[in-house]
Amino acid sequence: MKNNLGNTVDVIIEDREGIVLVKRKNPPFRGCWALPGGFLEVGEESLEQCGARETFEETGYIVKERNLKLLGVYSHPNRDPRGHIIAHVYIAKEFYGKLKAGDDAKEVGKFPRHNLPGLAFDHAKILKDYFAEYG
Repeated sequence: MKNNLGNTVDVIIEDREGIVLVKRKNPPFRGCWALPGGFLEVGEESLEQCGARETFEETGYIVKERNLKLLGVYSHPNRDPRGHIIAHVYIAKEFYGKLKAGDDAKEVGKFPRHNLPGLAFDHAKILKDYFAEYG
């Protein structure tokens, strides 16, 4: 039994051009598309601060903490091969800046809902939940 427990924040960003996804530079799922996000810096930031930080680091977009709305928490023990990682998923209601890949994102792109690539982790399920809730 693994005792590796961690918290991540993933952020759904959507505009008229599509959903923002990042191509992962590092394992697991190196080279796969995923929602922007990453690990919470425990003791140093809130979940919303983590979401804002990771969004900027990976996409170049600036999102204010107050403009992040919680979609849900994803906690299946096998959702991440690194261990029992709990994902807190937020929706960016407002954002601005220039889209550019950074940090551990190899690429960043926008994909229409009807033409999403294969996704890392359980991000396809997360987006399915988002589409069901927000049309």
